Amino acid sequence: MSAAGLGPLTIRAVRAIPLRCPLPKDRCHTSDFGRQDRFDLVLVVVETDQGIIGHGEAKAAVGSAGETAALAAAVERDLGPALVGRDARDVLALWEAMYSGPRAGHALRAGWPMPVVDRRGARVAALGGIDIALWDACGQYLGLAVHRLLGGRCRAHIPVYASGGWAGPESIGEELARYVDSGGFTAFKMRVGVMDGDLDRALGRVAAARRALGDDADLFADAHGTMTVPQAKAFCARAAEWHLGWLEEPTAVDDLRAMAEVRQACAIPIAAGESEATRFAFRDLILIGGADVLQPDPAICGGLTEAARIAVLGGAHLRTLAPHLWGSPVLFAAGLQLAAACPNVTILEYSMGGNPALHALVEEPAVPRGGLVAIPELPGLGVRIQSDFVEHHRIDGRSGRA
Repeated sequence: MSAAGLGPLTIRAVRAIPLRCPLPKDRCHTSDFGRQDRFDLVLVVVETDQGIIGHGEAKAAVGSAGETAALAAAVERDLGPALVGRDARDVLALWEAMYSGPRAGHALRAGWPMPVVDRRGARVAALGGIDIALWDACGQYLGLAVHRLLGGRCRAHIPVYASGGWAGPESIGEELARYVDSGGFTAFKMRVGVMDGDLDRALGRVAAARRALGDDADLFADAHGTMTVPQAKAFCARAAEWHLGWLEEPTAVDDLRAMAEVRQACAIPIAAGESEATRFAFRDLILIGGADVLQPDPAICGGLTEAARIAVLGGAHLRTLAPHLWGSPVLFAAGLQLAAACPNVTILEYSMGGNPALHALVEEPAVPRGGLVAIPELPGLGVRIQSDFVEHHRIDGRSGRA
């Protein structure tokens, strides 16, 4: 049967599976978030009447660990039941319905959203996980990779950067060298800021990293929003000789004017957005002049639908995207689909945090080679979930098909 002859893809159930993935002791790391010894996520499952199952990922926290009970409840008890019986192919309409809730009909007639009060945080993260799963299901149904549904492929491979860099000045070079050995990376990100204790130590670590990598590698720094404006300005001025590709979230994300002040004063590009939700927040970030590089996380910002809207918005303002992908291979697969279809997505994050799910949750995880990852042409997101891994790491006490 041709794609044009396919009937509805009716949603039968929307489920949430909270997963907790402990880290091996030798892979735990310490940053301003404390000692990270696990990765938590909610695997979202959309079941259809055609037997097709779509998967998505939602996150309770921008970092490694976060309590997922409220997020899972938002998927299964709040948003999911309203989608049962509807056509999974109506992805954009379902996004708007979830975002506006009981007023979705009014919003559709008016032509603009009328969101519920909790239009950020857990609800939008839950919405995003469902949205990713809907795209996955639709792609499988049509026999096409999601990027074909988003407009087609503009690249066959995408550069990735090794995201880690917690070691002190005496061993940061050794840490980054391991990343080169593991995936042939030529781009790297390290953490700086309050975890260093003082500016001299932060700059010493950056200098050691640059010496170890040489001049040809791309090096980024992430402050996790922990610097004051004067500290960020001083860091940028003194770090200029180390040629950072960007400084990520130098100041608190709740003060966009502060971030814009740092960007205006410093030559190092500013990246931000990993904890922002919806295109409206990114609009504000752009208009205030807060960032050169936008970093939406599909598992936080509202799914692939919203990430693609943010990419278009960024493109209109000549901003590039480097999506935040600190999570499982489901999230990384969503980032790959976005990178394939959106020209201004120039690089992706590849977590070096030791997350067991990144390599074992799916049958064939994406593997960096020479600092690049190939864009898959498999239907949907191109991932096949390992049910044994899900059953071993789920924390809801239930069992069933993933």
